[in-house]
Amino acid sequence: MTRFPVGLIVLVVVSLIIYFGLAHRALDRLRLSDRGALAVIAAIILGSFITIPLAGGRIPLSVNVGGALVPLGLSVYLLFKAGTGREQVRALVAAAVTALAIFAAGSLLMRGLAEPGGRFEFLDSLWLYPLVAGVVGYLAGRSRRGAFIAATLGVLANDAGYYFWLAARGAPAGRVPIGGAGAFDAIILSGVFAVLIAEVVGEVRERAAGGPAVAGRPPELVRGLRKPELDAQSRPEEGGEKHE
Repeated sequence: MTRFPVGLIVLVVVSLIIYFGLAHRALDRLRLSDRGALAVIAAIILGSFITIPLAGGRIPLSVNVGGALVPLGLSVYLLFKAGTGREQVRALVAAAVTALAIFAAGSLLMRGLAEPGGRFEFLDSLWLYPLVAGVVGYLAGRSRRGAFIAATLGVLANDAGYYFWLAARGAPAGRVPIGGAGAFDAIILSGVFAVLIAEVVGEVRERAAGGPAVAGRPPELVRGLRKPELDAQSRPEEGGEKHE
């Protein structure tokens, strides 16, 4: 039986704590309660052990529950919870832009050589795609929710498109596991990176402007930016009576 050094075990444990701590922070900014954020993380971890086959044949297609279906469900939830219809449209357009950016990055940087080196042998696609999705998702989505939706759906769309591209061109036999890496898949990492980028940029801009800008924004959008517990605390003061 192989024995792992204590130092390696400690490093892995610390890395997991940092990773899931960042994931919790990112989810916490999406108008989810702490309990809701922890429930999503638990669903991602448990779902990582469940893979659903979708198609067989020459190029088998499968989808991982934790790595694909959970972030997809969360994206749909956040899309319906968006403050305005304009924000919903922007998030969907941002997802399409993100998918195209990921495809372009993969075509330009990963062409000609096998992964993880890629064309210029400097960055694994597991990190390249989330970084591209995170940056483009924020720039196109312009909000924490929009960035998460854009990055998550963008990577999902790219993975699905990759399967149909392989099938259409008659590529050699292979397999396409969407979200196959579970909690550490590019789909999850993309959403986390996008929200953290939006958080950092948003905090810097708000502090530079002297505080969060709410003047002139639609009331429903301002309410949508708050966390549920903050809304509950503010309701008794707004109308002088408590609403259930």
